[in-house]
Amino acid sequence: MGARGELFTTEVYLDNRSYFFNVKENRTGDVFLQIVESKSRDGADGERHQIAIFADDMQKFLQGMDRSLNFVEKDRKERAKIKAAKKVEKAKKVYRLKDTKKQDDGIKRTGKIHVVSKRPQTETPSDSE
Repeated sequence: MGARGELFTTEVYLDNRSYFFNVKENRTGDVFLQIVESKSRDGADGERHQIAIFADDMQKFLQGMDRSLNFVEKDRKERAKIKAAKKVEKAKKVYRLKDTKKQDDGIKRTGKIHVVSKRPQTETPSDSE
C-alpha cells in the first residue's frame, strides 16, 4: 500500500488535461475510487478537481456512466448519419444546364460585352475635304 493509502493508480493524459484513477483505502478500511482531473495552463499546474466513489456505490456509478456512454455513442452515430444525408442531398442538387440548341445567327459570342458609343460622329476636317 502506498503512502497515501493507494492500492492502484492509472493515468490518462490528454492535450491540456490529465486524469488519475486512484483506488485507495481510508483509515477505517473503506475502499474507494478517487478520480482526479488536473488542467494545466500555459505549462504550469492549474486547476485540480477530484471526486471519490466508495466501493458500495461503484456499481450504481458505473451504471450511470454506462448509460451516459451509450447516449453519447447513439448521438454520435445519429449526427454522423444526418451529416452523411446532408452530403448526399447536396450532391444530388440539380443544376440547370445552358441551352445547347441555340440558333446560329452568325455572331461570335465570347462572353465579353462590347459597348458601342451612341454619340453622333462629328466630321473631322480631313473627312470633309
